[in-house]
Formats: sequence, structure tokens, C-alpha cells
Amino acid sequence: MTGVEAAGELITGGLIAGAVEGQTGQGHATSDHSGLCLNCGTGLLGGFCHRCGQPEHIHRSMGALWHDIAHSVLHFEGKIWNTLPLLALRPGELTRRFIGGERARFVSPMALFLFSVFLMFATFSAIGASLEVPDNKPPAELARERAITSLPVARKKLLEAQVALRAADSPQEKREAASEVADLESKVKSLEEMALSGDYSTAVASGTGFVGIKKTGWKKLDNGLAKANKNPNLAIYKVQSSAYKFSWALIPLSVPFLWLLYAWHRKYKLYDHAVFVTYSLAFMSMLVIVLTLLGKAGVGEDAIAIAAMTLPPLHMYRQLRGAYGTRRRWAILRTVLLVSFAAVTLTVFFLLLLALGVLG
Repeated sequence: MTGVEAAGELITGGLIAGAVEGQTGQGHATSDHSGLCLNCGTGLLGGFCHRCGQPEHIHRSMGALWHDIAHSVLHFEGKIWNTLPLLALRPGELTRRFIGGERARFVSPMALFLFSVFLMFATFSAIGASLEVPDNKPPAELARERAITSLPVARKKLLEAQVALRAADSPQEKREAASEVADLESKVKSLEEMALSGDYSTAVASGTGFVGIKKTGWKKLDNGLAKANKNPNLAIYKVQSSAYKFSWALIPLSVPFLWLLYAWHRKYKLYDHAVFVTYSLAFMSMLVIVLTLLGKAGVGEDAIAIAAMTLPPLHMYRQLRGAYGTRRRWAILRTVLLVSFAAVTLTVFFLLLLALGVLG
């Protein structure tokens, strides 16, 4: 038998064995019968293929399916528990170690950021935490809107009463019908006067609404703002949807500002700053989740506000100190600048979302 024929028999035998095993309902397929990887055909030297990395045993069970889902989302096999404590308590060390090459031990910055953003919006949706604009229109405008809404119903009732008056037979029925018609005529007249009073354009007239902006000089944006001011909650919904889809834009918006803080340090590359920013944003997203849940659980607003104001700068400071080895006073100065840059970044990001939400 030639070597080619022997190899063919090995492959055929392995495929047949795998098919038989699958038919018998066992929980996994294996390469033991052929000594070859079922994925790429490379000869196995251990429990994993040294060429493609596939395990020798390929499980076929619901438990394996859920394992694959968890692994594909965040590599939960110990990585998340190695990453989260460092992200919360020693973010600088996590950033430095990941940049230094310890990749297999930790969840990558982008994977953690995307998961945290998904979890944040999922949490908002689950607990019903969404932004809404209160109805703070002037009383006259609210009365006018109610009149416009009620007028068709009142006119219909008046028409029915008039028909009933003409169809009345007895004097008593005519008197009652005439009285009802008179009351409805008075009500319809009052509603018509109220509906026609003033010339409002909903929230735009009162200076309230989406952002209180009336005109910018850009015709398309002005039309969008007019629509947003008439229905601010719809505009906010659009902005929130855009925030979820375009949250990744915070990374390229933030990296240049961090680069400015270390522009004269040639040893730090844009990649290093991107890792810093992405881990930092992941932490901020998770902080929002925690504070939101604490607020929902009844923790006081003052405590939530204090935590929201103090924890982000403290985390930035610790991350700067650990990741870049920055001295204390320079780290404090850079933290102040970084907080200011973060405010600018969020403003730019909001304006982009505003354009997308208003014009979309």
C-alpha cells in the first residue's frame, strides 16, 4: 500500500467514524481515529491542532453551544474575571500590560467597550430609563391643543343632537333636545374660538422643546429643528438610537486629545492611546450602568451625583499614572486637561448625534 493510499484510508476512516459517531448521538466528534484535525486535516500532536487551533474533541451539545456564544462575545474563559478587577481598581496596569503584549490573559479593549455599550443600552431599555422632555408649554398653548383635539368630537355630538331634535315627537323630548343642542352649540363655539386664538408653533414659540434652537441659517437643519421642537421626545429617541449605533466614534474623537498630552513622548504611539481611551470608555459605560441601577434601587440622588462627578476623574488619574508612569503632579494636571477634553469630545459627539437625529 502506498503512502497516498494509506493517507486516503486514514481520512476516509476518520470521516466514516465521525459520521457513525454523530448518528449514535454521542456528545462530540473526535479526530482519534484518523489522527488528523477535522478542520484543516493537519496531523494532531496533542489536544489542539498546532496549525488552526481547533480542539481535538468537537462537542455537539446545547452546553457547548452556550459555551461558544459566551466565548465569542467576551472570551469568558477566565478573561473577564482577569480584566474587570484591574479595569476598576488598577486601570493603568491593565492598559500597560495589554500594550506590553499580555493579550491572551485579558479581554481586548474593543470587545469590552462594545459589550459595555450594549449592556448599558440594554439596561436602559430593561428598566425604562430614557430621556424625555417634560410638557412645559404655556397654558394657553396647551388649552389650544386640547381645543383642537376636542372640537371634532363636539361637532359630531352637536350634529347628533340636532338630528334628535328634528326627530322628537313630544313637547318634552323637544325641550330636552333643544336644551342639549344649545349647550353643544355653546361648547363648539367656545372650542372654535380657543382653537383659532393665537399663532403658536408649539415648542418653538415658547423657546422650549428639543434644544431651544430656532434658526441656524442652514435651511435643512432649520426644518429638522422645527420638527424636533414639535416632537422633542421623538427626536430624543432618534438621538439615543444613533448614540448606540455610533458610540464607537468616541474613540477616534478622543485619541487626538490624549495624543496632545504626550505629543513629545515618542515612545507612545497612537495605538497605545487608543487602548487607553477604549478601556477608559468601557469603564465609564459600566459606571453609568452601576449608577443607574443604584438610582433605580433607591440610592439618593446626591450620592449618585457625587459618584458621577468624582469617580471618572479619579479613574482617569489612576489610569494615567499606571499606563504612562506619569508623576503625581503631572498626572493631576493631565487629568484636569483630560476631563476638559472629554467634555469637548462629548459636545462634538452630541452635535453629531443631533444632526443625525434631527435630519434623519
